[in-house]
Amino acid sequence: MTLLQAILLGIVQGITEFIPVSSTAHLVLASRVMNLTLSPEQLTSSIAVIQLGTLVAVILYFIGDIWNITRAFIHDHLVLLKDGRRDQFNRTNANARLSPDAWLGWLIIIGSVPVAVVGLAFKKQIEGTFTKNLWVIATMMIVVALFLAIAEAVGKKQRRMQELGVGDALAVGFAQCLALIPGSSRSGSTIMAGLFAGETRETAARFSFLLSMPAIAASGLLELKEALHRLPHGSLMTLAVGTIISGIVGYASIWFLLRYLRTHTTGVFIGYRLIVGGAILIMLLNGRINPL
Repeated sequence: MTLLQAILLGIVQGITEFIPVSSTAHLVLASRVMNLTLSPEQLTSSIAVIQLGTLVAVILYFIGDIWNITRAFIHDHLVLLKDGRRDQFNRTNANARLSPDAWLGWLIIIGSVPVAVVGLAFKKQIEGTFTKNLWVIATMMIVVALFLAIAEAVGKKQRRMQELGVGDALAVGFAQCLALIPGSSRSGSTIMAGLFAGETRETAARFSFLLSMPAIAASGLLELKEALHRLPHGSLMTLAVGTIISGIVGYASIWFLLRYLRTHTTGVFIGYRLIVGGAILIMLLNGRINPL
């Protein structure tokens, strides 16, 4: 991987990680266009490492929220333990004892469990050729676009962050598992679930970003260790540059999307997904590109 290729991958990752159009799909396509000579496992490791840049971006963007959630979570639970009221951890009573920030911490933990379990269970398949197959990518680009359109049509779009509950965490958490299938998009799947649950677009996106941090951190750090052994000698420095670029561009993408969704629907992203997914299917059917 050359320095220019790493920079281009970083730009693609930064733009598409948080915009609901599938970062994996675009990174796989970009690697094809640039003729990267990487095995499926090496490409998976490269993508996961570059994602660490967008992890830093989301941490920096939400640093105030993270601090408030962490502080409230520790403080409120210390108070509960001190009072000897461990029975207060159910939904109804917890709200009386836990602040909104501490409760949000629990929702992030609960929502992160499904993708952790599924990700570990299907680790080999995720690292293999299945997640690089253009048939799968194109199909999921279209499928998630259609479900996102349905969510836009039927979702009430009324509930805000302070109204989220365990149902929201589980719905968005299980939807995040779809991101393990290439072409789905982590943000696309989770925003879709949030809309179905009746959340406003901005709330769905905001919770999606907060929930992405544990998953991106776990996958990125796990693959970083394996990338040290998988990737060619000397490629880690260029990959580090791509990771930095992805962080800078990713921060701008978060800023853009949260402001965009305050006054706009996800229609433009739905249309884009349908066009790209359809174009890939047509080229596959015509034999103009190979699925792997």
